[in-house]
Amino acid sequence: MSRIRVRSPKELRGQRRRRAHGCWDHLVVAVLWPMHEVNLGTLLRTCDAVGACLAVPRLPWVPEALARGNTLRTRSCVHWTGHDPVRWLIDQKSRPETTVVGVELADEAVRLGDLKAARNRTIAVLGHERTGIPPEAVDQLDVVVEIPMIGTGSSLNVAVAGSLVLYRLAGLS
Repeated sequence: MSRIRVRSPKELRGQRRRRAHGCWDHLVVAVLWPMHEVNLGTLLRTCDAVGACLAVPRLPWVPEALARGNTLRTRSCVHWTGHDPVRWLIDQKSRPETTVVGVELADEAVRLGDLKAARNRTIAVLGHERTGIPPEAVDQLDVVVEIPMIGTGSSLNVAVAGSLVLYRLAGLS
């Protein structure tokens, strides 16, 4: 007989929030240069899991991608950034007690395992999947985090990278 007991859906529902969270404005993951529609819905589900919000530009395809990729039954917290991602970052950074964390390969990067949980309002910036975070946006970062990789690739899918970083910043891993 197995000693592992899997919790039932009813038990899980009793342990979680009954409604979607509103905007707590504590932890925001910013996908400012999105490439692929499927990644946004996946990242939106991670935001719900950790109590974060998603910030995205209002490109013509983004609202539909969010609606299609979001399998949650409740409304999720989405911040629309406008068409100038760097300006949006500057505006966010100017708010009191805000830390901007970039996920990027850089000499000064903190390893993911050493990243501390967010203790104040934190924006996690995810770069373009091919070119990373543009230089003009890198200037707005307070901290850079690197996800160690031993394979031949130089980056992870933006939804996977964002999920890993969000769980660390939320203090759940």
